[in-house]
Amino acid sequence: MDGKKVIESRTIMTEMIMPNDTNPIGNLMGGNLLRWMDIVGGICAGRHCEAVVVTASVDHVSFSKPILNGDVITLEAVVTRAFNTSVEVYVQVFASNVKGKENRRSNHAYFTFVAIDDENKKPIKVPRVIPLSDEEEKRYESAVRRRQVRLILSGRMKPEEATEIKAMFDNI
Repeated sequence: MDGKKVIESRTIMTEMIMPNDTNPIGNLMGGNLLRWMDIVGGICAGRHCEAVVVTASVDHVSFSKPILNGDVITLEAVVTRAFNTSVEVYVQVFASNVKGKENRRSNHAYFTFVAIDDENKKPIKVPRVIPLSDEEEKRYESAVRRRQVRLILSGRMKPEEATEIKAMFDNI
Protein backbone atom coordinates (compact mmCIF):
# COMPACT_ATOMS: atom_id res chain seq x y z
CA MET A 1 0.00 0.00 0.00
CA ASP A 2 1.50 3.32 -1.07
CA GLY A 3 1.88 6.31 1.21
CA LYS A 4 0.16 9.66 0.86
CA LYS A 5 1.46 13.16 1.45
CA VAL A 6 -0.19 15.18 4.23
CA ILE A 7 -1.33 17.85 1.76
CA GLU A 8 -3.32 15.29 -0.25
CA SER A 9 -5.99 15.01 2.45
CA ARG A 10 -5.73 18.44 4.13
CA THR A 11 -9.26 19.71 4.73
CA ILE A 12 -10.48 23.22 5.50
CA MET A 13 -14.01 24.07 6.60
CA THR A 14 -15.55 27.46 7.42
CA GLU A 15 -18.62 28.23 9.51
CA MET A 16 -20.31 31.43 10.67
CA ILE A 17 -21.45 31.39 14.28
CA MET A 18 -25.16 32.08 14.45
CA PRO A 19 -27.40 32.69 17.50
CA ASN A 20 -28.60 29.06 17.59
CA ASP A 21 -24.92 27.94 17.90
CA THR A 22 -24.33 29.96 21.09
CA ASN A 23 -25.00 29.75 24.80
CA PRO A 24 -26.91 32.41 26.79
CA ILE A 25 -23.85 34.71 26.99
CA GLY A 26 -23.25 34.65 23.21
CA ASN A 27 -20.31 32.23 23.07
CA LEU A 28 -20.18 29.22 20.74
CA MET A 29 -21.30 26.09 22.60
CA GLY A 30 -18.47 23.59 22.98
CA GLY A 31 -20.54 20.69 21.69
CA ASN A 32 -21.19 22.47 18.40
CA LEU A 33 -17.47 23.15 17.99
CA LEU A 34 -16.58 19.53 18.75
CA ARG A 35 -19.12 18.37 16.16
CA TRP A 36 -17.55 20.55 13.46
CA MET A 37 -14.06 19.44 14.50
CA ASP A 38 -15.18 15.80 14.21
CA ILE A 39 -16.68 16.44 10.77
CA VAL A 40 -13.60 18.16 9.32
CA GLY A 41 -11.33 15.53 10.90
CA GLY A 42 -13.46 12.70 9.53
CA ILE A 43 -13.43 14.17 6.02
CA CYS A 44 -9.64 14.51 6.18
CA ALA A 45 -9.20 10.95 7.49
CA GLY A 46 -11.60 9.56 4.89
CA ARG A 47 -9.68 11.26 2.09
CA HIS A 48 -6.40 9.85 3.36
CA CYS A 49 -7.75 6.33 3.85
CA GLU A 50 -10.02 6.40 0.80
CA ALA A 51 -12.57 4.73 3.03
CA VAL A 52 -15.37 5.41 5.46
CA VAL A 53 -13.93 6.23 8.87
CA VAL A 54 -15.30 6.26 12.40
CA THR A 55 -14.10 8.34 15.33
CA ALA A 56 -12.12 6.28 17.83
CA SER A 57 -10.89 8.99 20.21
CA VAL A 58 -10.43 12.69 20.81
CA ASP A 59 -7.54 14.00 22.88
CA HIS A 60 -7.77 16.91 25.28
CA VAL A 61 -9.63 19.91 23.89
CA SER A 62 -9.28 23.22 25.68
CA PHE A 63 -11.37 26.27 25.02
CA SER A 64 -8.71 28.94 25.31
CA LYS A 65 -10.39 31.88 23.57
CA PRO A 66 -14.14 32.39 23.26
CA ILE A 67 -15.78 32.27 19.84
CA LEU A 68 -18.60 34.78 19.66
CA ASN A 69 -21.92 35.05 17.89
CA GLY A 70 -21.16 36.50 14.44
CA ASP A 71 -17.56 35.23 14.34
CA VAL A 72 -16.34 33.16 11.43
CA ILE A 73 -14.34 30.04 12.24
CA THR A 74 -11.96 28.16 10.00
CA LEU A 75 -11.20 24.57 10.88
CA GLU A 76 -8.12 22.92 9.38
CA ALA A 77 -7.44 19.18 9.57
CA VAL A 78 -4.31 17.26 8.57
CA VAL A 79 -3.34 13.62 9.00
CA THR A 80 -0.26 13.36 11.21
CA ARG A 81 0.40 9.61 11.14
CA ALA A 82 -1.14 6.34 10.05
CA PHE A 83 -0.94 3.20 12.12
CA ASN A 84 -2.34 -0.18 11.08
CA THR A 85 -6.05 0.59 10.67
CA SER A 86 -6.18 4.07 12.20
CA VAL A 87 -4.99 7.59 11.49
CA GLU A 88 -4.31 10.47 13.82
CA VAL A 89 -5.68 13.81 12.60
CA TYR A 90 -4.69 17.24 13.96
CA VAL A 91 -7.51 19.79 13.91
CA GLN A 92 -6.96 23.51 14.52
CA VAL A 93 -9.70 26.12 14.87
CA PHE A 94 -9.17 29.79 14.04
CA ALA A 95 -11.75 32.50 14.70
CA SER A 96 -12.09 36.02 13.35
CA ASN A 97 -14.78 38.61 13.04
CA VAL A 98 -16.90 38.62 9.89
CA LYS A 99 -14.51 41.16 8.31
CA GLY A 100 -11.59 38.75 8.72
CA LYS A 101 -9.99 40.85 11.47
CA GLU A 102 -8.91 39.84 14.98
CA ASN A 103 -7.80 36.40 13.74
CA ARG A 104 -6.92 34.05 16.61
CA ARG A 105 -6.37 30.35 17.18
CA SER A 106 -9.02 29.28 19.62
CA ASN A 107 -8.80 25.49 19.80
CA HIS A 108 -6.92 22.42 18.66
CA ALA A 109 -7.08 18.69 19.26
CA TYR A 110 -5.91 15.32 17.97
CA PHE A 111 -8.58 12.91 16.75
CA THR A 112 -8.13 9.21 15.94
CA PHE A 113 -10.20 7.63 13.17
CA VAL A 114 -10.42 3.98 12.14
CA ALA A 115 -10.95 3.06 8.47
CA ILE A 116 -13.86 0.69 7.88
CA ASP A 117 -14.53 -1.72 5.03
CA ASP A 118 -17.79 -0.90 3.21
CA GLU A 119 -19.05 -4.48 3.07
CA ASN A 120 -17.97 -6.09 6.34
CA LYS A 121 -17.86 -2.96 8.50
CA LYS A 122 -14.50 -4.18 9.84
CA PRO A 123 -11.27 -2.15 10.22
CA ILE A 124 -8.98 -2.12 7.16
CA LYS A 125 -5.34 -1.19 6.58
CA VAL A 126 -4.62 2.45 5.85
CA PRO A 127 -1.96 4.12 3.66
CA ARG A 128 1.12 5.39 5.47
CA VAL A 129 1.73 9.13 5.85
CA ILE A 130 4.57 10.86 4.03
CA PRO A 131 5.57 13.97 6.02
CA LEU A 132 7.41 16.58 3.96
CA SER A 133 7.83 19.76 6.06
CA ASP A 134 9.62 20.08 9.40
CA GLU A 135 6.27 20.67 11.10
CA GLU A 136 4.75 17.56 9.50
CA GLU A 137 7.81 15.54 10.53
CA LYS A 138 7.56 16.72 14.17
CA ARG A 139 3.87 15.80 14.37
CA TYR A 140 4.61 12.46 12.69
CA GLU A 141 7.40 11.57 15.15
CA SER A 142 5.45 12.61 18.26
CA ALA A 143 2.31 10.72 17.18
CA VAL A 144 3.64 7.44 18.59
CA ARG A 145 3.91 8.96 22.08
CA ARG A 146 0.42 10.47 21.86
CA ARG A 147 -0.92 7.10 20.74
CA GLN A 148 0.73 5.32 23.66
CA VAL A 149 -0.82 7.81 26.11
CA ARG A 150 -4.26 7.21 24.55
CA LEU A 151 -3.80 3.44 24.79
CA ILE A 152 -2.71 3.64 28.43
CA LEU A 153 -5.62 5.91 29.37
CA SER A 154 -8.10 3.60 27.63
CA GLY A 155 -6.67 0.55 29.43
CA ARG A 156 -5.48 -1.07 26.20
CA MET A 157 -1.76 -0.76 27.07
CA LYS A 158 0.11 -1.15 30.33
CA PRO A 159 2.33 1.84 31.22
CA GLU A 160 5.43 -0.36 31.32
CA GLU A 161 4.79 -1.31 27.66
CA ALA A 162 4.93 2.34 26.51
CA THR A 163 8.50 2.25 25.23
CA GLU A 164 8.38 5.65 23.52
CA ILE A 165 7.14 7.37 26.66
CA LYS A 166 9.64 5.54 28.88
CA ALA A 167 12.47 6.63 26.55
CA MET A 168 11.59 10.26 27.25
CA PHE A 169 12.36 9.75 30.93
CA ASP A 170 15.41 7.47 30.67
CA ASN A 171 17.84 10.40 30.82
CA ILE A 172 16.26 12.01 33.86
